[in-house]
Amino acid sequence: MSAVTAPTAPPGLTHRQVLQVLGGLMLGLFLASLDQTIVASAIRTIGDDLHGLSAQAWVTTAYLITATISTPLYGKLSDIYGRKKFFLAAIAIFVVGSAASSFATSMYQLAGFRAFQGLGAGGLFSLALAIIGDIVPPRERARYQGYFLAVFGTSSVIGPVIGGFFAGAPSILGITGWRWVFLVNVPIGILALVVVAKVLRVDQARREHRIDWWGAIWLCVGLVPLLTVAEQGREWGWGSPRAVVAFAIGALGIGLFVWAEKRMGEDALIPLRFFNNRTFSLTAVGGFIVGLGMFGGLALLPLYLQIVRGATPTESGLQLLPLTAGLMVGSIVAGQLISRTGRYKIFPVLGAALAAIGLYLIHLVGVATPFWQTGISMAVLGLGLGLILQPITLAVQNAMSPREIGVATSSATFFRQMGATAGTALFLSLLFSTVGGNIATQFRTAGPAFQQAVSNPAVAADPANRPVIEALQGSGSASLNDTSFLDHVNPVLAYPFKAGFSDSMDMIFLIAAGVMALGLLVFLFLPELPLRTKAGVNALEEEAAEQAQTEPVAVSPEPSSPRATVEAPDAGDSAPRADTAGPSR
Repeated sequence: MSAVTAPTAPPGLTHRQVLQVLGGLMLGLFLASLDQTIVASAIRTIGDDLHGLSAQAWVTTAYLITATISTPLYGKLSDIYGRKKFFLAAIAIFVVGSAASSFATSMYQLAGFRAFQGLGAGGLFSLALAIIGDIVPPRERARYQGYFLAVFGTSSVIGPVIGGFFAGAPSILGITGWRWVFLVNVPIGILALVVVAKVLRVDQARREHRIDWWGAIWLCVGLVPLLTVAEQGREWGWGSPRAVVAFAIGALGIGLFVWAEKRMGEDALIPLRFFNNRTFSLTAVGGFIVGLGMFGGLALLPLYLQIVRGATPTESGLQLLPLTAGLMVGSIVAGQLISRTGRYKIFPVLGAALAAIGLYLIHLVGVATPFWQTGISMAVLGLGLGLILQPITLAVQNAMSPREIGVATSSATFFRQMGATAGTALFLSLLFSTVGGNIATQFRTAGPAFQQAVSNPAVAADPANRPVIEALQGSGSASLNDTSFLDHVNPVLAYPFKAGFSDSMDMIFLIAAGVMALGLLVFLFLPELPLRTKAGVNALEEEAAEQAQTEPVAVSPEPSSPRATVEAPDAGDSAPRADTAGPSR
């Protein structure tokens, strides 16, 4: 029997076989997407309980930093050693990190556990997308987007509601309610491990390549200080010695990362020649910009609904449904039209425009804005985001070699995650660096109703109002690390706090709208290439067969050529095989 040394694949997986693979992928995706939405609606309660709401950026950015840094590493390693084992490892790391997060006793401890959790999250999204690229042609990929949308849609709908329910419960089975936000990932993750191990039969044989460990190390050295100063700059001072040192170390790390990538050549974590590809370069820049504006804006919406509008965590989860609905509609429309027409450029262009408009409309909302107006604004934002995310991933996978789908997909995801991490850190830092001044301004300009409430002995004697009264008298302060007092304080006394938060958030949403408009300009230059009609492994097999016909035949007892296999149920050994090293019988 011949030794398999070239990419091998069945002539085409049936719809049923693709669905079996999708079953495993969707559980992993559900785990990651549920975590993003379930934490968002509970973060205020978590911050208040751990007395560190203003430090919430650490919890979010620690997770995003490790997810961002590990994403290209997962892509590279899966291209070399196979996707399944790393997908399983990502799920396992994610579950352990989730369990550890439920035991956190401070915001900084929680940030550390979330950082470990992010090491797993970095592989869940990128590897799932890479596996789909392996088995489904770009032109037909939209046919299966509905299943992914069902996962994202379900998690987006139930995540905030479940997160709000857990956050709103004092305790469940003797455990503080919000801790179940992380514990719920454990049984889901165990189920995902079992199902993925059984049904996911897409893998690749080992290829001998160098691992770009120095690239990974220098990437960490470059990103961690820069993202740390993005979050801490408001406290340190942007020109303080610590900030300057962080900027210097970050710049040095990025420089050494580029040097390491150039030195590693084809084995680099992110091969520099990728940037010679116009589609990759523009989607990398556009993805970073979209991540910056999208996550920077989305991080504030639950806070706006809960702090400014006074919604409970569960109510805020339900109030985010217009955003979810818009996202699903946009993704479905883009997927179906791409599948029918083969055209994809118009969607990120139109999506960026709608997202910018949606963020601008959200910038106009205030303390007394009716919810229907806020809901429409969120729906427009969601519709725009739905038109962007899938098409730019599809464009990258279509433009790059089938042999590099893993590293290309993870690299594109890396730049979007970079933007998300930077946006979350910068925008939350900007929020808490400006909100104190805006609240003080609201106190100074408060109307007669506020003055009457302050001078009313009954109001002053109410213990619930004491944080505000003491802050006005200069004998205490209403700490923004714990905003739970706003749920009980007299509504008239609470108004300056809510208006101050609203003013800061309005400014940030306006900045995010401008960022999205910049993304629109980038996508205008995105080339539109014909979509391939072959799945990644089939295109790779064809490429190897053509190479074998043009190269001299060589017999090798231990071939080292790259190979990739897809094991499909009932495919047997009847699948045609191509051999780049020639027959070796």
